Amino acid sequence: MDVRDILIEAVRAALVGLGVEPPGAVQLERPANPDHGDWSTNVALASAKASGRNPRELGIELATVLEADPPAHVIGVEVAGPGFVNFRLADTWLHDVLRDVVAAGDGGFARHDDGAGERIIVEFVSANPTGPLHAGHGRGACFGDSVARLYERIGHPVRREFYINDRGTQMQLFADSLAARAAGDEVPEGGYNGRYIMDWAAEMPDDADPLEWGYARALADQREVLESLHIHFDTWFSERSMIGSGAVDATLADLRAADAVYDEDGAVWLRSSDHGDDKDRVLVKSDGEFTYLLPDVAYHRDKFTRADRLVNILGADHHGYVARMHAAVHALGHDRSELEVAITQLVNLQRDGQEVRLSKRTGDIVELAEVVAEVGADAARFTYLLQSVDSAQTFDLDLVASQVNENPVFYVQYANARIHSIAGRATEAGIVRPALVDTDLSVLGHPRELLLLRALHELPDTVLRAAHERAPQQVTTWVRDLAADFHGFYHDCRVIGDDVDANLTAARLWLVEAVRIGIAVALDLLGVDAPEEMWREGADT
Repeated sequence: MDVRDILIEAVRAALVGLGVEPPGAVQLERPANPDHGDWSTNVALASAKASGRNPRELGIELATVLEADPPAHVIGVEVAGPGFVNFRLADTWLHDVLRDVVAAGDGGFARHDDGAGERIIVEFVSANPTGPLHAGHGRGACFGDSVARLYERIGHPVRREFYINDRGTQMQLFADSLAARAAGDEVPEGGYNGRYIMDWAAEMPDDADPLEWGYARALADQREVLESLHIHFDTWFSERSMIGSGAVDATLADLRAADAVYDEDGAVWLRSSDHGDDKDRVLVKSDGEFTYLLPDVAYHRDKFTRADRLVNILGADHHGYVARMHAAVHALGHDRSELEVAITQLVNLQRDGQEVRLSKRTGDIVELAEVVAEVGADAARFTYLLQSVDSAQTFDLDLVASQVNENPVFYVQYANARIHSIAGRATEAGIVRPALVDTDLSVLGHPRELLLLRALHELPDTVLRAAHERAPQQVTTWVRDLAADFHGFYHDCRVIGDDVDANLTAARLWLVEAVRIGIAVALDLLGVDAPEEMWREGADT
């Protein structure tokens, strides 16, 4: 049983013994100041009014009861401030953390069943098939895949989906641009001028249909770079497929049946202002053509037949899209909470201290594939996931490609390589790690050791919170901190040596294994590899 559960049960029992009805949830937190103990609860403040007691007095009574019959691991109970009850624990609780981590292993540690049964479709990237993905797309791609990994870790059945915007004016301009370049002509007004247009036009067979050939070429290019980033979609959903299937007409009929549309000036309008949008939106233009919105609504209608909750990852230019889509799904009978939308802010790509500008149309484009080739997939993913997508990001190509401690992904992967180096040295020295059950963990008491165990205990909570908040950067922060703690341990605590007691070596080898598991879980959630070997000039790994 987790130490928090032990403490919460003890607090509840103590309250009952004092004739106080326990609250629905007993809050237990780690004090910001370690001097205040290992864990703290505000239950005395939360229960004081209903029990007719002064909060501090209730806290003192509670502490007295708990000290008289202390729960497992508790060596001290104190009352602070207006009634906070603080617990001081023996190191044994952290030794239990080590046992729990090792028993769970890579596959089970920090795994939850919180989302069991609720199906989620995470839609992300969804770029037009009119050219390569650029560096800005990388942020949403890595974010979306990591969010999906987090959902899976907490028990959700998840599908990753790419919505292919393969109809409309842009597709025809793309095809016309290819045809023009293949014929040696200038691209049409509003067409695509990127260098890739010239390259692809040179590849295109003379008898090929520029629209269909270009469409397939763009999708293949996008799929290739995404897979190089360890991103694999379960579904590539074509917008054109809905037109032919009648799904768009069926969606419009559903909206009419719900009295969610009306006809005016020859056009069909969605009553989106009735559902939280700032104005009504056109679904069918007066010439009978669909706007982009109606197929999108039909697509969401389709997704709701396959999932219980939808999560859309959109680019920075889609803020206005959110309200109208929430209005549309609400008009179709779904709660707004069933559609969640995350907007990824812009990426400022830099090289040599200068901004590298992105523009698919002008030809001054930095392709995502170029970024991956320059810095590597792991470094690219880790960097895109360093901070919240709510804020703009500066992506420093020079730093991300470097093999220095200031490079966050190198720092973390280097910690993992050091772990494997320790295991390798143990094997070379003929040291066989005893079974964990036969290992005396009580020798683990160095501050560096305990810091690692406290960090490992935090990962399950971090994963659950990161999934609920769609915040993979919390995992990135956690694993960076763990790596820093491990490098400190490596410097201060020898694992193998003639001057190290055999019992201590055995316990530290198990501690190192637990850290390996924590790093492996975190990097997997970020879609980053955990290499066993790395080299750096002057390094000892």
